[in-house]
Amino acid sequence: MEGYGLFLVLLVSALLLGFLSVLFALVWVFHYREGLSWDGGSAEFNWHPVLIITGFIFIQGIAIIVYRLPWTWKCSKLLIKFIHAGLNTLAMILAIVSLVAVFDFHNAKNIPNMYSLHSWIGLTAVIFYTLQLVLGFAVFLLPFAPVSLRASLMPIHIYSGLLIFATVIATALMGFTEKLIFALKTAPAYSTSPPEAIFVNTLGLLIVIFGALILWMATRPHWKRPPEQNSKIQQPNGGTPEGTEEESTMTDCSNTDKSDVEFNSEAAARKRNLKLDEVGQRSTM
Repeated sequence: MEGYGLFLVLLVSALLLGFLSVLFALVWVFHYREGLSWDGGSAEFNWHPVLIITGFIFIQGIAIIVYRLPWTWKCSKLLIKFIHAGLNTLAMILAIVSLVAVFDFHNAKNIPNMYSLHSWIGLTAVIFYTLQLVLGFAVFLLPFAPVSLRASLMPIHIYSGLLIFATVIATALMGFTEKLIFALKTAPAYSTSPPEAIFVNTLGLLIVIFGALILWMATRPHWKRPPEQNSKIQQPNGGTPEGTEEESTMTDCSNTDKSDVEFNSEAAARKRNLKLDEVGQRSTM
């Protein structure tokens, strides 16, 4: 892998920033706000930022770069697809629960829903993310879609995934500002930069840097997972298409090494048999 050291530094940095972001969100709601509960009060609303940061930002970011991890390149691509889909499914579930918490809180307090730009873009991101996940299952995970359809939709799938990820981060930043403006109306006001405002602004910076690192790693062509050499995609005519990325079926990380050992042992046995045949022929001459 070209630039493995740099990739490792960026990966570790992204993971640390992601964990810090989740930790900052928990400190925010427990130290500066009312904590977490599910009773229709402000503590129920606090599930919204915690679950969005944990699922819709951190877990989704890891799902984006899971194909780029070089130590998984010996694993079956089908296995990595399941991991990618599983992480995205978990992120979607957490995002939906966070929306339920917001609507439940608003309804309990008679607060209007869907009036801000933050809510418009946020709900749109969740809808498109769900569609992206469903189409990804149908086209890339299930074995029914033709290869030509997969090849034509793959660039759209990649672009839309990165676009949704960046949109979620931008929407979260709008949500931070909106929450601080509403929560810090009286002294200390948001405009005076109280400790909570500085803390949440720092959280926003952590999320931006995390997103930038994920997008950088996901868009470097020399860090892309290489095509698998020992598997083929079967077309209806039985051939293998040129220019498409080959996929393995039900192999795991250890099968490749086992097959190499078996092949080498068979080759050695054949050489011994040939030598014995030669010796036998010479003895009869």
